Amino acid sequence: MTEIHTPRLLLRRWLDDDLVPLSEIHSDPEVMRWIGDGSTRSAEETAEDIEAWEEEWDEEGFGIFAVELLGSGELAGAVGLHLADAPPGIAGEVAICWRLGRAFWGQGYASEAAHGALEFALQDRGLDRIVAVCRTGDTASANVLAKLGMRPEGAAQDPVHGHDLRMFGIDLTEFQA
Repeated sequence: MTEIHTPRLLLRRWLDDDLVPLSEIHSDPEVMRWIGDGSTRSAEETAEDIEAWEEEWDEEGFGIFAVELLGSGELAGAVGLHLADAPPGIAGEVAICWRLGRAFWGQGYASEAAHGALEFALQDRGLDRIVAVCRTGDTASANVLAKLGMRPEGAAQDPVHGHDLRMFGIDLTEFQA
């Protein structure tokens, strides 16, 4: 089982007990505002997400981690890697993403978790490059990407939802552990 320990977090594979707390996170419109079309997700859709994330782990050797607080064991959200399917400029590349419950915002958890996942990608999995996409206006995610050292690489439009997107990237040679 792949696990990453950061100073305050445990990044780990998904457990059956994670469905309810992740469903609560996915049911919050503020959390989901910048993800996909901005819609909340049902418990059934959340179960499908976890199943798909676990399948990607099995197929690719990387995926989306559950983010657990070391002190309390609470599920704070999700962070990790996935094969980007859009926009066309980064389709097929490995992308980093995250979502945390609103109770965990503003405490540096997203940056800490994303840094752990990025280090895992570049140093443990031997990937040479990681990309990210965030919607224009999502300043919190853009700030996390800047803290990770990811540089802007252009703009695109979400081919499904029509949102304006900003693309970011980082190469192994640019990463600072």
